[in-house]
Amino acid sequence: MVINSATSSDAPVIHRLMISAFKEYKGEIPPSSALDETVQSVSEALENGEKALIAFEENNPVGMVRFQIKNQGLYFYRLSVLPEKQGKGIAKKILKSLEDYANGVGVTTIFCKVRMTLPKNIQLYSSIGYVSYDEEIVYKPNGINIKVISMKKKL
Repeated sequence: MVINSATSSDAPVIHRLMISAFKEYKGEIPPSSALDETVQSVSEALENGEKALIAFEENNPVGMVRFQIKNQGLYFYRLSVLPEKQGKGIAKKILKSLEDYANGVGVTTIFCKVRMTLPKNIQLYSSIGYVSYDEEIVYKPNGINIKVISMKKKL
């Protein structure tokens, strides 16, 4: 497996991976906002400082993560692995590469937020050293509230 840094020209690949992976959350209330993103919105985010890593198996993209460096550390989101490739350790390899990236730029903490309705994702992060440090309710404009857990890992 090869994991490379992405550029804005990779936006179509990033978008395809993300939509494929997040389709399973279409039935969530509300559905993930990842499903509302477009190639254009991903491209613009990458042009405006967002970063991403893409994982390849035999030159085929199989997963990705998007992230930003903020004052307190590295914040990642939209971790995506193709549905047919899930459960094979790809997400953990992507997260390991993210840790390597953080170490390379002198960042000592990695953060993420996870919907509390997704225990599988919380378990994934917990299994590799992430700990919960906060819970909150995200208030969406449509009146639906989402309970999320904030997690972090010290490097």
